[in-house]
Amino acid sequence: MDEKLCLICRGRMFCGKSCRAFEHEIRITYSTEIFGSSPPSIFIGRKNYPEVYACPAVPPFVGDTEIYDRPENWGELSIDEILNFRYSLILGQFRVDVRKPETKIAELIQELSLYEKPVDVEVIFEKPPRPKVALDEHHAPFGPFAPARRARICSSSRVPKVVEDVYESRDLKSTDAIKILYEKRIPVSHIQKLLSSGSLGIKRKLVPTRWAITAVDDTVSKLLIDEIRDFPILDEYRVFVHKKARNLFMAVLIPRVWSFEWGEAWFPNTTWNFGRKVVVECDSEGFYGRSDYATLGGCYYSARLGTVEFLQSIKRQATAILWREIYPGFKIPIGVWFVRENVREMFSKKPEVFDSLKDAVDYLASHSNLIEEWKRNSKLLRFLEGQKTLCSFSGER
Repeated sequence: MDEKLCLICRGRMFCGKSCRAFEHEIRITYSTEIFGSSPPSIFIGRKNYPEVYACPAVPPFVGDTEIYDRPENWGELSIDEILNFRYSLILGQFRVDVRKPETKIAELIQELSLYEKPVDVEVIFEKPPRPKVALDEHHAPFGPFAPARRARICSSSRVPKVVEDVYESRDLKSTDAIKILYEKRIPVSHIQKLLSSGSLGIKRKLVPTRWAITAVDDTVSKLLIDEIRDFPILDEYRVFVHKKARNLFMAVLIPRVWSFEWGEAWFPNTTWNFGRKVVVECDSEGFYGRSDYATLGGCYYSARLGTVEFLQSIKRQATAILWREIYPGFKIPIGVWFVRENVREMFSKKPEVFDSLKDAVDYLASHSNLIEEWKRNSKLLRFLEGQKTLCSFSGER
């Protein structure tokens, strides 16, 4: 496809199979009315907060669209396949005040968030959706969007009993509601929609999707960290390596008390690196956690969640160092779900086991050419290779 015809990148981002598929969707969505099966899916913007856009997301067809908004089920899909799903979801934009959850559109957004399976939704737009997509580093992409006049849910679906219970419990704090939902195996992506739609907590209001995603990752991982701090310490060095879509994920679990590090290495010609050199950044926390927001943003909390889920499953605590390398050509900001689900997949694999930290790092050097860069940027690794305990790092007395 000629780049000058690309409706997504306009010659700047990418062209290929997913662009062509999206161009077809654009042609069939130049309409002021959409009727289709929402996965279900919603989006709450953050621009001009507290007066933001609240959006039902609907594809222009009826059918089983559940996978369109379920990152937990995207492990076997290619990036192109995921983008094709996401680009078909059209946003109807309604301006709302997040502090007023009793409006009709807020109630519709809440109802959509409760459902487990797709429901049919009709959206009437003020004008045809624009041939443009919504890309963000935190949430998965969406397709075209336009201001809407009205929307209605035209069918119903199953609401899990525990979701119904926490929704009706107006005296239950949002943190407690998240804990209950997670323990009852409600997918994290569903919990995030419930929080974003204002369906949880005592003083309820709409929460921008970007914030809700990180809030749930952070809340659930903290709950699990409280548990693993009491577990026995891992008695060996475990190394995990996972490759997916021009990304390399690496993890070393070290027989020490809980601490965590997340690092990212962005090569040139990637989403956030337009320079000529690899950019490496790390952030970390000690045994007692952190009180400030991670410098690496939502990916830090998504990676931490995937890590503590694994430690909780084996009933051990450890110091966890995770690094991600992003290689040239990976240019699309597709959301932190990519980190969460790939970290989960990485820890589902059989690890390599070593007797020393040196052997573990040497093994990683067989997969990465940046080991010396990682050593220079890794605070945790410097402590450990210096044969110091983590007491000064974690604040232990």
